[in-house]
Amino acid sequence: MFNDQLLVGRKILVTGGGTGLGKSMAAKFLQLGAEVHICGRRKGVCDETATELMAEFGGKVGSHGVDIRDSAAVDAMVESIWADGPLTDLINNAAGNFISRSEDLSPRGFDAIANIVMHGTFYMTHAVGRRWIAGKTRGNVVSITVTWVRNGSPYVVPSAMSKSAIHAMTMSLATEWGRYGIRLNTIAPGEIPTEGMSKRIKPGDEAGARTKAMDPMGRVGSMEELQNLAVFLISGGCDWINGETIAMDGAQALAMGGNFYQLRDWSDKDWTDARDAIKAQNDKDKAKRG
Repeated sequence: MFNDQLLVGRKILVTGGGTGLGKSMAAKFLQLGAEVHICGRRKGVCDETATELMAEFGGKVGSHGVDIRDSAAVDAMVESIWADGPLTDLINNAAGNFISRSEDLSPRGFDAIANIVMHGTFYMTHAVGRRWIAGKTRGNVVSITVTWVRNGSPYVVPSAMSKSAIHAMTMSLATEWGRYGIRLNTIAPGEIPTEGMSKRIKPGDEAGARTKAMDPMGRVGSMEELQNLAVFLISGGCDWINGETIAMDGAQALAMGGNFYQLRDWSDKDWTDARDAIKAQNDKDKAKRG
C-alpha cells in the first residue's frame, strides 16, 4: 500500500512502544524509513524491542524509560530527543485499564488509570507541541482512544472518562494549534487482541470471542489495519484531516455500543473471579520482572 520510503526523514515517538499496539506501529514506521523512538515505564522491555526491531528492519530506534505520569520526567525525555533535532510526529499509545464495578473502585484505582491515560497523554502532547510552536515546526499527533468516547462504557469508567478527555483534547488543540501546522487526530480501534488486553480486561475469555460473536463483520481487528491507518494519518496524504476520531471496529460500536454493557449479567462470583485472575496475573508479571 505504501512506498517503502514514505516516512524517510520523519522522527516519530511512540509512547507505550515496547509492547502490543505501540510496538506494532513503531515497527511499521521503521519499515517505511522513519527514525523511531519508543518509551515506556520498563526501559528493559523498550531496549529489547528496539534491538529486535533494528535487527529486523535496520534503521534507528531510540529507547527511553519514562513514567508519563511524571510531567518533569516527560519534559526531560522530550528535551533529550530534541537535542538531535525535533520530532515530526507523536503517537500517544500508552494506556491502562481494568474492569470493575464502579461501586467497587477505590480512589487509588481510579487514579491509576486517569494519571496514565489523561494526565500522561496531556503531558506528552504539551511537551512536544510547545516545542513545535516555539520552533515554528509542523507536526502530527495521533492518539489511541476507544469507540466509547462517544457513548461511554460501564465497568471501565476511569478509562471511559480519561479517553473522552483525550478526545476532547484532540478537538480542542486541533482548533487552537491548527494555525501552526500542527494536526491532532485519534484512532478508536475495536478489539485487536494483545496479551496485555486479554489478561486484564477479559480474564478467562478466549481472545476475541465476544467480538467475533457480536461484530457486524464477524471478526476482530488486525495489527496491520491499525498500522496502515496510523501511517496514513501522518503520511501527508490528507493533511486536512484534523480534530477527528476515526473508529476502526467493523461498525461494532454502531451495532452494539462497542463497550462493556454485556457485563451487566455477571454475578458477584464472576466479578470476584475476574478480580482474582487480574491480581494473580499482575503478581506473576511483577515476579517475572524481578
